[in-house]
This record gives sequence, C-alpha cells and structure tokens, in this order.
Amino acid sequence: MSMNGFRCFRCNATQPANYTGFQCPTCGGNLEITYPYREIGAQLQGRFTSTREDIFRYLPLLPITSDRYAPALRVGHTPLYAAERLGAAAGLPHLLLKDEGLNPSASFKDRASAVAIACAREIGAPMTAGASTGNAGSSMACMSAAAGIPCVIFVPEKAPVAKLTQLLIFGARVIAVRGTYDDAFDLCMQVCERHGWFNRNTGFNPFTREGKKTGSFELWEQLNGEIPDWVVVPVGDGNILSGIWKGFRELRETGLAAKTPRLLCAQSEQSAAITQTIRNIGDRAVTDWSKITVENVHATTIADSISVDIPRDGLAAVRAVIESNGAAVTVPDAAILEALSELARHAAVFSEPAAATAWACAKQAVADGIINKNETVVCLLTGSGLKDVASARKIVQDPVLIDPNLPAAEDALADIIAGA
Repeated sequence: MSMNGFRCFRCNATQPANYTGFQCPTCGGNLEITYPYREIGAQLQGRFTSTREDIFRYLPLLPITSDRYAPALRVGHTPLYAAERLGAAAGLPHLLLKDEGLNPSASFKDRASAVAIACAREIGAPMTAGASTGNAGSSMACMSAAAGIPCVIFVPEKAPVAKLTQLLIFGARVIAVRGTYDDAFDLCMQVCERHGWFNRNTGFNPFTREGKKTGSFELWEQLNGEIPDWVVVPVGDGNILSGIWKGFRELRETGLAAKTPRLLCAQSEQSAAITQTIRNIGDRAVTDWSKITVENVHATTIADSISVDIPRDGLAAVRAVIESNGAAVTVPDAAILEALSELARHAAVFSEPAAATAWACAKQAVADGIINKNETVVCLLTGSGLKDVASARKIVQDPVLIDPNLPAAEDALADIIAGA
C-alpha cells in the first residue's frame, strides 16, 4: 500500500496511514487519502504501465497492497465518445461524452464500490453495508456478489424499481426505509457502528473517492495525456465531483500532467445544495474551510441519483469547484428530460436523468458565457437510462398500434413515406 495518510477537508488535520477511523477525530470532517506523490511519479515515469484494462491498472495510486483483492469484474475502461452532432446544437465542436453506463452495474458508482470492496477484502471484513438512492447500492451489491461478501443496502422507500431489482438480483439484503435518502444514510451509519460492518456510505468512507478519481486517470489516458478545458459532473452528495478533482490533482502532483481542468458542478434546480453554497461564497477567498457551512435543501428532482437534501461530501465538492476555478449551474427538471432525449437521438447514448443533467448544464453554461464555445468539454454520463425507464417514457410517444396488413402499415408511416 503506497498511501501515506489521511487529511481532513474541513480542518486540514492529518492522520497516519494506520488510522482506522473514517472521519477526522479532531472535527468530524470527511477525510481524503494522501500518497507520496513525488516518489510515485518517479516510479511511473510518465505513464501507467499495468497491462490491466480496468481501474486497478492505477494500483500505485490506490489504497490497497495488491490487485488480488479486486472484484473479478471489469470496472472502468469505459468509452469516451466525440459528440459532434450533439455539440453542434450548442455550438460546442469539441464535446466529448464519457459513458459510465457501460460499467458492470451500469453506473459510475462501480468505480467506488470496486475499491471499497477491495479494501474490505484486504482487512477481512465479514459484512458490507451502505445507503443509496439506487446506483451506489446496486453497485455495492454487484461488487459484493463478485467478491462473495454479504451485503446490506438501505434505500429510501421511493427508490426506482429498476434499481431495487438490481439490488435484489445480486443477492443483497435490502432495507427500504420510510423516509428520504438521508434517513436511510443515517440509519445505515447507526447499524454499521453498532455491529462493526464495513460502511460504504458516500462521503463518510474515504476509500470510495479513491475509486471515483480513476475516472480522471482514464480521461487523461484516453486523451493521450491532454487535459480538457472543462469536465461537467452531475452532483448530488458531491463525492463524484470531489473524486474527479482529486484524480486530476494527483496527475499534476505526480508530474504526469502539467495542469488541471475546470469543473462544472451540474445540478437540478430542485436539488442544488452545492450550487447554493458556492453562490453564497461568491468571489471571496476562503482561507478557513472549517467556517464554511454547506447548505441543506429539500430535494424533489426527477433525477433521483442526485436528489439529496444533505450532501454528505458537500464541503469537498465545494472546494473542488472553487479550487479548480470552476462553476456551478442548475437547470429545471424539464431541461434534464430534454437533455436525456437529445443525448439518445443525437449521440446514441441512453442516460438516466442524473447523467443527462451534465449535458443540460453544459448547454446552460455555454448560454451563460461560462464555457467558451471553442473549449474542450467532457460530460460525465454517470448512469444508464435503463436505471430509470419510467422517466424516459415521459418524453416519448406510445407505439402506433395497427392491424397486421400492408395498408395499415403504410397509413401509419404515411409521413415518412411521403418524405422519402
């Protein structure tokens, strides 16, 4: 294990590598894992050399001693598509889409869960648990099944059926909580603390961020060592955003990259705690992060994967936007559904609403003058549309029902035939 310790996002207190807690003992803030970057940079000599084609090719910058603890699934190595036709609508000729829906459980969260499970296996944890609106839970259930570790997932009672089905089919014990995601999160914390289970909860568990940062490493490799101008990230709890920023910082600190991108925090107007906090800070310089309070909201967005009242990695996400000289944008749910349709019809990527929020906010950022039309923009599409078919059905027409004969078919297709 190459990690050298932990650092608190709130008070900057440090802990040694053998610290076993998941939160700062000084202030209770979230922790990030640190590494001896110069030493690792010298070891890497400008590139990752592993022949693995998954996130464990980045082992020198992961908190495990060996890839033998990795789940036996291909996590990561997802495609990066040039989306010229989609980008043209917003005047973005250099638009790229990172399709994370092609991970094993069909979401970006597999990166976090794979590393979390590897850590759990290394310490011999008998049980894993986590709270989720769906994606993190189905991901953890999937990785636990691959590793042969029992898994308990707490979900809000209104979690989408497709995501619940994934949890159950992978064999997780699913506890549906009468309440919100935040109620499920808090209950999971209590159960894990009492029974000593390995807790995957986003933000609380610093090892999940280590999986999410691999998205940055992968982008860097796919772009042949170039850094995009902007990376657009859908944001709920804030952990993906903080993870992506950590990955690019580590590329710079090891000497693999000379610069970092700007990050765009993409949120629904109906779940915008991170954005509101950033707007409250405004242009003032932050010298003491312990004095920053992240907003809480009452989230009601259709994008369930980013529907969060209390962002559990909120401070780290706010820091990521400000430190990257980035920005935060919100859009109404109607714009998210429109973006979902545009992604499918003009780029052939079927994304869930949370993922489509990245494209909706990228367009808004161009309209607002935040993103320059000549800049290279990567939209992180964090989950498959098959996760939430019900939302997609709201924006498409029903099939045309006809009798099985040629005249009926030609009548139903008259407009297409006339235009051919």
